[in-house]
Amino acid sequence: MSAGLNSDRDVNPGHPTTDKKLADFDPVKKPKRNKFAFACAILASVASILLGYDIGVMSGAKDYIQTDFKLSDLQVGLLVGTLNWYSLFGSAAAGVTSDWIGRRYTIVVAGAIFFVGALLMGFSTNYAFLMVARFVAGIGVGFALMIAPVYTAEVSPASSRGFLTSFPEVFINAGILLGYLSNYAFSKLPANLGWRVMLGIGAIPSVFLALVVLAMPESPRWLVMQGRLGDARKVLDKTSDSKEESQQRLSDIKEAAGIPQDCNDDIVQVQKKSHGQGVWKELFIHPTRPVRHILICGIGIHFFQQASGIDAVVLYSTDIFKKAGITSTSHKLLATVAVGFTKTVFILVATFLLDRVGRRPLLLSSVGGMVLSLSALGFGLTMIDHSHEKLPWAVALSIAMVLAFVAFFSIGMGPIAWVYSSEIFPLRLRAQGTGIGVAINRVTSGVISTTFIMLYKAISIGGAFFLFAGIAAVAWVFFYACYPETRGRTLEDMEVLFGSLIGWRSALKDEQKKEGAHGGNEGQIQMGTKA
Repeated sequence: MSAGLNSDRDVNPGHPTTDKKLADFDPVKKPKRNKFAFACAILASVASILLGYDIGVMSGAKDYIQTDFKLSDLQVGLLVGTLNWYSLFGSAAAGVTSDWIGRRYTIVVAGAIFFVGALLMGFSTNYAFLMVARFVAGIGVGFALMIAPVYTAEVSPASSRGFLTSFPEVFINAGILLGYLSNYAFSKLPANLGWRVMLGIGAIPSVFLALVVLAMPESPRWLVMQGRLGDARKVLDKTSDSKEESQQRLSDIKEAAGIPQDCNDDIVQVQKKSHGQGVWKELFIHPTRPVRHILICGIGIHFFQQASGIDAVVLYSTDIFKKAGITSTSHKLLATVAVGFTKTVFILVATFLLDRVGRRPLLLSSVGGMVLSLSALGFGLTMIDHSHEKLPWAVALSIAMVLAFVAFFSIGMGPIAWVYSSEIFPLRLRAQGTGIGVAINRVTSGVISTTFIMLYKAISIGGAFFLFAGIAAVAWVFFYACYPETRGRTLEDMEVLFGSLIGWRSALKDEQKKEGAHGGNEGQIQMGTKA
């Protein structure tokens, strides 16, 4: 019997029931995560530690600085918050610099500037000297914040772009945790020495950053913009999931850069433009409907990320815990370590969900949780403020809600702001568009961190968090109405998703019908329309 069956296979190899193998019925395997792209994203994202460390370390160091230099609350607010204002100069300069010398060497510039700033902060002798040092460090932070997500997005394959472009936020959180640990580790030193060591030791990550850049390739998109197709092809071959994807990515980038598809020389002539020429006009003066929608989304997500109060919680966590009833300095610093640990754990969870769940569901869930936790935190702190005796339940609620808030923030809003804004801008506008998003992020953070002490003294600390809860609720509505899903799209295909600010669902349905009629990739469209 078996011989007969074998005989049939030999005679009729094309028969539909005989040319199938068991492997043909196996489910399609997901491509393995590209290790080279993973390593590049890790190395580039080290730049983000610079901001995280400064945020974390300043949370504890500001109290010692205030005592040492006898500063007012306004001076402390300016000391803490103005680094965000200073970073605007860095992020603005990084957009031009990254188009001029490349993404990779812009990361070196970021590390070098922050190195100088950290040393100056450590050797500061008075308030004015320290503010100058903060200015230098802020420039470095601005460079790092702008370039890390841009480089990571441009080197990542579409299948894992969400995972990889969330790394800058992962390293910001790691830096915050290191800053908190530094506070606790050096808190036993003499007051006038401890804060200087806390700030000065921040120079170490910037040295490491400058060294690891030597192991990184340049962004393939920047290489194409310079006409270096051969070099770009080599990088894409290493950072793509397959040879076919590499070829498709190169074809898409060439189209976006205005290079003919039949031009396959290693070096080609490209039209040289002054860096940034026409970009600002296209972004602000004569934007197309897709570009206008993209710009609103890029600005909006960065504004609401900071306006919902994350820096108030992280930078002033010791003040919040003091208001909640924790009076011991070491206990307050340990509580801040718990905040940093919680943020780091949940951002790591988020990195694995971004490409599986999608940006939109994770963002909406995250912001909804932030609204609830901020409201409960405001309630707990208000009850403590208006009670003449200690309320253990209100203290426990307040501490738990601080941790819940940073957890909800880190699992969605934190990383998605950087992922989303770095992937939606078209190639010709990406550096400047991302720079605008970073600028809005830093301005908003600067306002919140500079004025938080005055805000909670004016409307009570509970009232401040009720205000943040209201802002987060507005953010949820804005995100629900205006933000399409970007999971699974190539960077060059993003503009298809945008164009109708609140009517993008119907536009995508029309596109799905057209793609279906022409035998298009329905799976990709479904990912784009997922609500």
